[in-house]
Amino acid sequence: MSDLARLKLQRRVDQLLAPWSGPASPGMTIGIVRGGEVILHASAGMADIELGVPIGPQTTFRIASVSKQFTCAMALLLVEEGRLGVDDDIRLYLPELAAFDQRISVDQLMHNISGLRDMLQIMRMGGIDLSFPVLPEDLMDGIARQRTLNFPAGARYLYSNTNFLLLGRIVERVTGERLRDLLERRIFRPLGMNMTRMVERTTELVPGLATGYLPAPEGGQMRAQHGFPVHGEGALVSSVLDLALWERSFSGGLAGRLPLQEQTHFNSGPLCGYARGLAIAEVRGLRTVGHGGLWPGFRTEFLRIPERDEAIIVITNTGEANPYQVGQAVLNCLVEGAPEVFPVRAMPPKEELARYVGRFVDFEVPATVDIALSASGALTVNTFGMEVGVVSEPDGRLAAAHSARDWLMLLDPDGNTLGVQHDAEITAIYRRIGYGAPAPRGLVGTYVSVEMAAVWAIVEEEAGLVVRVSGPVGRGGPWQVEGIAGDVFRIYQPGILARSWMDAQVVRDVDGRVNGLYVHGGRVKRLVLQREEA
Repeated sequence: MSDLARLKLQRRVDQLLAPWSGPASPGMTIGIVRGGEVILHASAGMADIELGVPIGPQTTFRIASVSKQFTCAMALLLVEEGRLGVDDDIRLYLPELAAFDQRISVDQLMHNISGLRDMLQIMRMGGIDLSFPVLPEDLMDGIARQRTLNFPAGARYLYSNTNFLLLGRIVERVTGERLRDLLERRIFRPLGMNMTRMVERTTELVPGLATGYLPAPEGGQMRAQHGFPVHGEGALVSSVLDLALWERSFSGGLAGRLPLQEQTHFNSGPLCGYARGLAIAEVRGLRTVGHGGLWPGFRTEFLRIPERDEAIIVITNTGEANPYQVGQAVLNCLVEGAPEVFPVRAMPPKEELARYVGRFVDFEVPATVDIALSASGALTVNTFGMEVGVVSEPDGRLAAAHSARDWLMLLDPDGNTLGVQHDAEITAIYRRIGYGAPAPRGLVGTYVSVEMAAVWAIVEEEAGLVVRVSGPVGRGGPWQVEGIAGDVFRIYQPGILARSWMDAQVVRDVDGRVNGLYVHGGRVKRLVLQREEA
């Protein structure tokens, strides 16, 4: 790298860190790796605002779902030794799980194609948020209660933390050891990752661990609350320097020896974009391999560009930052002027983007999306309360800007029909609808979900229709109900990460009486709740 290129890169990183440079601000750290060596590492902001401790090279963070590739690596080491098979039925090791209509393999867990529902959302539908203290057994009980899948195993991709919690448990049952001890002995210590460890409980003391922050409702910052235990799906604490050591091992070392980056095909034939704990995507003609991580107060982006032997690591201790966007900005700076790289595709003009603005619904699921345009011309899509930016693809479609690349949309000329390509090359049709629709008639009542072990009471209160939940661990609500169109409605759930929502549809008998609900929460699809007779 020339001195001029290095200077440009340093200035770009300084710009990206500038919003977090205040003495009362949480912060961010950025590392850039080339040829296995850290060529730039810079930080801004505070690891602990109260104590005035700045983020530095020795600061550690919860890296959340970036942990998944390490759980896969440990499982693949067992496969390498003949102690575990990728095609093994997971019930060989976890007989307490339900016997579904078809077997689920260990490999389908690693590729996020098992169809198993996400246990975090199972708990949310049972009335509790991430800030509520629960036990590991509560999570496993929620998984074991499930009798239906989101889709047949191998048919679709859907991100589910359940897959990697179970994968970690399988590793423990095969070996008779704790996953944290195996990772330490077989991965972290051999690679020199002495700042990385598996931390399952928020009460455990961790050297150098930054405090996670979220914006306080009254302004300023507050400590991020999280009470859920974590395991193979997201329990690691690490740092930029340790993740750089892990990245180096992809070039002829441990990670490179294991088939972590190997993709699989869906039952219908297309290639799945999710490898084993790693997302594979093409950015500006370059193959990228990486993963993001999100937990209350912490966000991470681990992004590799194998053909350039480069990697970008971005970690923050604030829920306000967007490491994915920062990582993409650094990538653009790294590849600027390279002849083999496609130029950044300009977004359509603002007047064209304005045609997308509005609310759309896919009545088949049901699923809704809100699309908005900022004053500066930035288009965003919001599904289930999670808002992401939009980028332009070479074929003219617009893509949600995240690593999964499972949302590619194009609006019909009439402006009322939105085609969205998801995983497995399946296209969903969303119809434009207006705002202010009434809630479905006859909705008030009590509904029971055996799989969630929860009772939902939909009641009329002063603020309108709300849902109050009594679940196996705690109580939730009130959750606001909003009419969408006909028998489709939305249920809003306040939470520590966001004000998310579920989309739902009334089920009626032949006489038009409400006898149940279908609920779709993103990572829990077509959940059935039966109405209790008064």
